[in-house]
Amino acid sequence: MGSFFKSCACARQNRCSHPYAIRYRDAAGRQREETGYSTQQTALDRLTKVYEEKRSTPRAQAELKRELGKQRFGQYAAAWLTRQRHYAPGSTRSVTQVLNSQILPVLESRRMNTFTATAVDDFIMSMEERSVGLAAQQNAFDTLKKILLDARRRGGIAEDPFDGVVPPEYVPREITIPTLDEIHALKAVSSDGLRIIIDLMSGSGLRNGEAFAANLERMVADDVYRITEQIEGKTRERAPLKHRKAGEFRETPMPWTVRESLLRYEKEHGADANGYLLRTQRSPYWAHTTLNYQWGAAKRQAAINKKLTTYSLRHFFASNCLAGGIPITDVAEWMGHRNINMTFKIYRHLMPASIGRAAKLLNEGL
Repeated sequence: MGSFFKSCACARQNRCSHPYAIRYRDAAGRQREETGYSTQQTALDRLTKVYEEKRSTPRAQAELKRELGKQRFGQYAAAWLTRQRHYAPGSTRSVTQVLNSQILPVLESRRMNTFTATAVDDFIMSMEERSVGLAAQQNAFDTLKKILLDARRRGGIAEDPFDGVVPPEYVPREITIPTLDEIHALKAVSSDGLRIIIDLMSGSGLRNGEAFAANLERMVADDVYRITEQIEGKTRERAPLKHRKAGEFRETPMPWTVRESLLRYEKEHGADANGYLLRTQRSPYWAHTTLNYQWGAAKRQAAINKKLTTYSLRHFFASNCLAGGIPITDVAEWMGHRNINMTFKIYRHLMPASIGRAAKLLNEGL
């Protein structure tokens, strides 16, 4: 079943205060050692629990766990990626790039059942030694974590390989936010299609690909726009939303200016049979090449020299919301952020004197 012992050199170990340790083999056949048990009975109770878990695990299941544990990381990662059917094509490309550039060169041949917190720490240190940027470090860490926790859930890794690991922390660079005058100047020299993009991104917080899929059917109320999909910027194909499965959606406020912009475009240019507005002479959908060309031309004609990208329009939306006192939790939901921590890191400085405002409110209540 296993053994328990004390590793100290005390003459009378049954009376010393040092903790007991246990040693056993897990379901994958790997020897494990745990310590920190204050009494002999607690060590025995833990061994009994391990034994019962092993007995209750069917032989076929135990064998599957052993096989998963013996797999090399590169093999497991490839199988894991094919199971992520909810990933949009762009997300799959991004993960593949992170794997090939940062993770596989270091970890491809390591067996899954040998991953420990030390192995993960060593990987982070290897990125630091190679002077990998913090943003790339965080992307690589997040991808590695998804894969290893999936392996642990399936039984290929017995212990949490992230226990005690300090992840790389990426602090976003200072963002550039266009002024309202700059947005008006850009719209004044833009094509009708680019105006739709500008309005949807600055007024409702859509991403590029989500704005490419502009559709009158998504106007589910006079002031609500439902985002159900995106147009993949390279392949020009319809794809699920980022961080969401096919069929999932999110809703965002639709100001009057955005609503009128969509209706005006449909009146002047029409829509296709499915309600989509934006298309080119060669394709039924826009793509990044179309947007980049028209955005660059509009910036030159408007004589704007600031380092504004189309993503700066999303920053305008967020700053406009937060300046109006809208909770950052709502802003994160509307923008489609997977984790509110990222929203907070990027836009915390835009929140108008939250502590001072709270003090005034509390004072009024007192």
